[in-house]
Amino acid sequence: MKVQALRGFRDYLPEEMLLKARFLERVAGVFESFGYPPLQTPALEYSEILLGKYGEEGDMLMYRFRDNGDRDVCLRYDLTVPLARVMAEHGELPIPFRRYQIAPVWRAEKPAKGRYREFMQCDVDLVGVDDASADAEMLEVGAAVLAALDVERYEIRVNHRGILRGLTRGLGVEDGEREGAFLRWLDKLEKIGEEKFIAGVREEFGFDDATLERLTGALASDGDSEARLAALETIVGEDPAGADGVARLRELFPLLERVGIAAKVTFDARIARGLSYYTGLIYETTLLDLPSIGSVMSGGRYNDLVGMFSKRDLPSIGISLGVDRLFAALRELRDEPATLSPAQVMVVRFSAEQAADTHEFAARTRAAGLAAMIYPGEAKLKKQMQYANKLGVPFTAILGADEVAAREVTVKEMESGEQRRLSWDDAIAWIRSTTSESAGAS
Repeated sequence: MKVQALRGFRDYLPEEMLLKARFLERVAGVFESFGYPPLQTPALEYSEILLGKYGEEGDMLMYRFRDNGDRDVCLRYDLTVPLARVMAEHGELPIPFRRYQIAPVWRAEKPAKGRYREFMQCDVDLVGVDDASADAEMLEVGAAVLAALDVERYEIRVNHRGILRGLTRGLGVEDGEREGAFLRWLDKLEKIGEEKFIAGVREEFGFDDATLERLTGALASDGDSEARLAALETIVGEDPAGADGVARLRELFPLLERVGIAAKVTFDARIARGLSYYTGLIYETTLLDLPSIGSVMSGGRYNDLVGMFSKRDLPSIGISLGVDRLFAALRELRDEPATLSPAQVMVVRFSAEQAADTHEFAARTRAAGLAAMIYPGEAKLKKQMQYANKLGVPFTAILGADEVAAREVTVKEMESGEQRRLSWDDAIAWIRSTTSESAGAS
């Protein structure tokens, strides 16, 4: 027996899960503050639901198998296609429809730093609206999530699939298969660098020097968003899809300005997003203090996806938070205090004579809104204190014979070592006030 987790998969131990649970509470709180309710979908879908929705590479990375009922099934690859299936299956849902979902997805890709084969996604989507206001709301939600997580240094880079369509046509790459191949090259430009990108597209598409010069000029990252859009127009020209893309972005930025996030959003023609279902605005988010970890929040508009399952035309837009990647990045950038228990108080356990008081004090502490645990077993005081320290429990409560007789408790703040012998009510009040001050400071 090989006692280890599968490569690309991992155990999430209590120290990480406690921090992640609080992390996700903040995220869900932001989603709900914008009026988005939760939705949950199954981990398994029929293969025909998922296949062909993510492009050739996506199909290759799917975990696909036949279950015990000999059904052809896949583990979900993302949360967007299952949402499209829900919209088609549940026609009674109100339109426009909002939802968020926080759940694991599976992709059989090569593991790397911050990248796993099983990982959590947080998606928020707005179905049934196609205008710049809906586009702006999605970016506003994303910015609000990062603000709630105390992330200040980030950049959301946006592009539009219409612009990319106009770009490929302007380059003479009009065939669907060739267009897909070019977008795959563009999607990995930042990973491989401009030199390899130019060499690759020259070889595959036969671009001459003049075409390559126009292409590199259009993809330049210099100047503000308007300057970059103007450079793209030289190639997009009068192409209807390209012109619509440019117009939508020019309509978007004033809205972002009014809600105070325009400075965080930049137009970047190099953003392609590999998933084939995108039709309009697309975006990726980079942490400026750790760009090497890749995009931590991305998404876009997918107006045709629901129509693959239903006769209804339901334009949609969404944004997905890469929970594991962002969480790993924030842990790397910050010195988060380690804790292995959610308990705020550990009640020391002595002999059987004090057991009833120990349980009563713990129960009253919980009733006051504090998480309290009792040491599991009998041991010397030193060992119990060491256990509380190892778990990172901030307070211990001691009810020895003297304290029990006086209906008092000795409370110790573990970090400072400060001890106070107080009545039960005063002890609980002190722990609550100290805990509130610590939470406010963090």
